Amino acid sequence: MNKGRLEAFSDGVIAIIITIMVLALKVPYEQSSFKDLLDVLPVFLSYVLSFIYVGIYWNNHHHLFAVVNKVNGAVLWANLHLLFWLSMVPFATAWMGDNHFAPSPMALYSFILLMCALAYSILANLLIKHHGKNSLIAKATGSGLKGKLSVVCYVLAIPSAFLSVWISGTLLVLVAMVWLIPDKRIENVIKEEEMS
Repeated sequence: MNKGRLEAFSDGVIAIIITIMVLALKVPYEQSSFKDLLDVLPVFLSYVLSFIYVGIYWNNHHHLFAVVNKVNGAVLWANLHLLFWLSMVPFATAWMGDNHFAPSPMALYSFILLMCALAYSILANLLIKHHGKNSLIAKATGSGLKGKLSVVCYVLAIPSAFLSVWISGTLLVLVAMVWLIPDKRIENVIKEEEMS
């Protein structure tokens, strides 16, 4: 099957996820000073973190599908599985921000990010299986060390939220920072393929 519809659908869902998150930002209409914005700072910070995470997933999803040329039913379902967990991000973002990073919302947010990471890993593994161990995607994804370390950090962030939301939040920010550094493996594999 052609991958085009899957990519277009995924892009649309991710755009809607970001739109839902930004619509959840509430303007303090009755207040007009910058000092009054401090009341909505936790909501804004949770939005920024979630926007970065959704952006990272969109970017990696785009790169992942740049090195594949076909999909099958299993890949379609795995992609929907990823989109399901990504679609839960706005809910957890709003709950976390509205409750000023309280332990339970932080734990739920961490759990949803864990599930997003696992869903992405399942999708990547199914694409490798569908294209073969010597395919471009197999070469481009490699051992997935960043992904494995991310899962460990998410798992640690869940119980850490009940000990210290600062520890939990730091783990989540560290994972986002690691993924903000562009991974050139996929781009390098595409360049090598074009030159050969």
